[in-house]
Formats: sequence, C-alpha cells, structure tokens
Amino acid sequence: MKYIVITSNDPAYNIALEAYAFRELVDEDELFILWINRPAIIVGKHQNTIQEINKEYTDAHDIKVVRRLSGGGAVYHDLNNLNYTIISNKADEGAFDFKTFSQPVIATLADLGVKAEFTGRNDLEIDGKKFCGNAQAYYKGRMMHHGCLLFDVDMSVLGQALKVSKDKIESKGVKSVRARVTNIVDELPEKCTVNEFSDKILEKMKEFYPEMTEYVLSEDDLAKIQESYEKQFNTWDWTYGQSPEYTVER
Repeated sequence: MKYIVITSNDPAYNIALEAYAFRELVDEDELFILWINRPAIIVGKHQNTIQEINKEYTDAHDIKVVRRLSGGGAVYHDLNNLNYTIISNKADEGAFDFKTFSQPVIATLADLGVKAEFTGRNDLEIDGKKFCGNAQAYYKGRMMHHGCLLFDVDMSVLGQALKVSKDKIESKGVKSVRARVTNIVDELPEKCTVNEFSDKILEKMKEFYPEMTEYVLSEDDLAKIQESYEKQFNTWDWTYGQSPEYTVER
C-alpha cells in the first residue's frame, strides 16, 4: 500500500486528485489518501445538487460546491474536517467493506480514549451520534472508499449550508440521510488539532499496513490532475448540469 497526503485545500482539486488516483494509478494495488478542504459541500454522483444545498447561503459565504465520483449523500467540509480515501484493486474479493476500512479510525479514537463503533448505515458513531459518513465507487474492478470525519466542524454553518430553499424540489436523485452528528474534538478527553489527528490516523494505518510507503506524484501526474480539475471537477456542468431530472413547484 502507498499513501498520499494532499496539501491542497481546494475541494475541486482534491476531488480531481482522488479521481486520478482511482482511475489512473491502477498499477498501485492499494492507496491511502488524507485531505482537508476549505468550506465546501460535496454532493454524491447521483444527487440533484440544487436539492441538497441552500444556494443563496453557499454563494454568500463562498462555500464551494463539488460533485464527487461516489454515490451517497451530501456532506459539508471545512478546514476542521478530515477526509480519508482508500483505493483497492481487490474490489471483487469481498473482504474489503465499509467496516474493514473503518477499523484504523476506530482504533485511533480508542487510543485517544474514545469508544467509537460501526453502525448499520455504513456510518461511524460515538454514543449514537454520527461523526463519519462513508461512500464507495467502483471502476473497472477497482474500488474507492472514502470517509468524511467531522473533527471540529462549524455545525451552525453545516446546518445552514445543507438547508434546502423554500422551493419544493422533487427529484429522482438520492436524498441525503439527516442524522444527529457530533464533532470528534468534543468527545476527546485531551484535545488536539485536526492536523495532529490526521497524523495519528496515518500512524495507525502504518501499524495496520507495515509495508506502506509514500507515493510521490510526478510532474506528469500533477499535469493530468490539473487538466481533470479544469475540464471536469471545477466545472458548472459536472456539479450542476449532471443532476437527475427534477421539477420545481412554487
């Protein structure tokens, strides 16, 4: 397994980098990626973007809206939200599921004195409160699993940004599951920063996968990621134009 730590906070670029690793770095059997976005809403591939967001609020507060490759619901990210991705060529073996990929996160929290558990909706919870949602995508026998960890996210912004406007929009898209949520930092006996927590997750992954080394993106890799960012993931057509059919009622 190789790991990539992304230093960018641009959500569209980070999704492009993740997608490139998923679709192009096929010679790497397994990849682990950690990344943090500036304020953004990331919607699932099959969602109607307008149905999931408060467009006036996201525009007014410079909250970027980006569509990802995997399904599932819309999530809010900010600089105190940690995202992780695991990509594997072993999609058909059956042993790689949500629960398996969640174990390093659960183990890291246990080290910090917090009991977390995996729940039936493919979520991670502390005392019945969700702090991580998961989603997966498949491509030519390859699987991408990613988790969104709420570390110290501004919940007031989260609630406003994901609130649907007055228009009632009916869609064929997948509606997000609303759930009680909590921030990891609020549950920690001893506080730390999101970057410190990210380092602990990486250390735990190295314990689970002792052979893991860093994958350094080449100049060619970076050029192709930039092209994908400009032509797909940072475009209006991908984020909004790809939405399922819908009707608007006033």
